[in-house]
Amino acid sequence: MSIQKLSAGDKAFKAVNGVVLILFCALILYPLLWIVSGSFSDPFALMTGKVHLLPVDPTLKIYKIVFKHPDIWISYRNTIVYTVVGTFISVCLTAMAAYPLSRTEFFGKQFFTAVLMITMFFSGGMIPTFLLVQKLKMLDTIWAIVLPGAMSVYNTIVMRTFFISTIPKELEDSAFLDGANDIQFFWKIVLPLSKAIMAVMVLFYGVGQWNSWFSAFLYMSSRDRYPLQLILREILIQGNTNISGGGGGDNDLIGEGVKFATMVVATVPIMCLYPFLQKYFTKGVMIGSLKG
Repeated sequence: MSIQKLSAGDKAFKAVNGVVLILFCALILYPLLWIVSGSFSDPFALMTGKVHLLPVDPTLKIYKIVFKHPDIWISYRNTIVYTVVGTFISVCLTAMAAYPLSRTEFFGKQFFTAVLMITMFFSGGMIPTFLLVQKLKMLDTIWAIVLPGAMSVYNTIVMRTFFISTIPKELEDSAFLDGANDIQFFWKIVLPLSKAIMAVMVLFYGVGQWNSWFSAFLYMSSRDRYPLQLILREILIQGNTNISGGGGGDNDLIGEGVKFATMVVATVPIMCLYPFLQKYFTKGVMIGSLKG
């Protein structure tokens, strides 16, 4: 079998495409490397602008200060709980909404799909949502964080399309002939065959929940229930450098390093999810994005 040779235009396109991708990767990686290097560098070197790509006078002093602060550990625990509970609820609701919408025999399928689609463009707004959360007595509780935005309509449509593309009608008919009902078919057949899209949903919802801070900012009043991102916001925006326990110029120096170290501490755990879900990610997104 002969191998088709690339034309001059194809070679030029590949070369330009490669250069663009390398530049794009550099734009993404440089800020990350700079933050990591800054968190491991001497505070004075960081403040004087000596840190560019690699750590200058490497030290763990800043990380020791960060991990000694009680708010970091408490908010870390809160964020992990919010992320696990919120992701579980969101994936369950999304799957239970997407499956019936993928079945052609479901009565009212078009109506419910239209209602869901409307919510993508129109919402009650921040104040009505706050009043609703208040009336339901969810203020200053975990439910104010995980329930108001538990189900994403976009993710529901992606999962519905995955079910349409992956679960054939013949498989459903065969299961029903063997005596299965809708719940058994969904639990024992649909979900085991949908590991790819489930992994994608876990990643989407998990990252969103981990990075969320605005819901806690609105609904949480007890500091011991703050998520990690809200503590990080205080450090970054309000200039809260009391974490260092010092004062004066030394406090300002260490405070800059604390900002970098806190960003690293807040980012690393969620980044660890990607290697485990990578093998499902491409398959789930590509199948779920096809028009169904």
